[in-house]
Amino acid sequence: MGKNIFQRRRMLKKANTLELTPVKNHDHQVEEDGRLALIVPKFEKKWMRRFFIAPARKDYFKIYLDDLGASTWLLIDGKKTVKQICEAMQEQKEEEIPELEDRVSKFIHMLYEQRYVLIKEMEEA
Repeated sequence: MGKNIFQRRRMLKKANTLELTPVKNHDHQVEEDGRLALIVPKFEKKWMRRFFIAPARKDYFKIYLDDLGASTWLLIDGKKTVKQICEAMQEQKEEEIPELEDRVSKFIHMLYEQRYVLIKEMEEA
């Protein structure tokens, strides 16, 4: 968890993304309009939330995902590899999704760099 963004990028470049297993690091909620939002705390430490956030304010912010992002997020369970997530997404759709593996891989990279997901294999190393 203490790795900075440059170390995290270096580790990802060496790995085959399709063989990695993402694990959610934050909660999500489905809005009334059907959009999926990640719930990300404004501060990691509870004492910082208490001192830096006004009582009337929320201690988290929401990140809304598009359709591909939401589908990917909902399939992340800490057991499926990125390749298995892509296969499951393709099974859910009637038509073929162009460049699915590449798009999902880039999305997982972004989530990992921002620490919204962890990568099981990298956390164990």
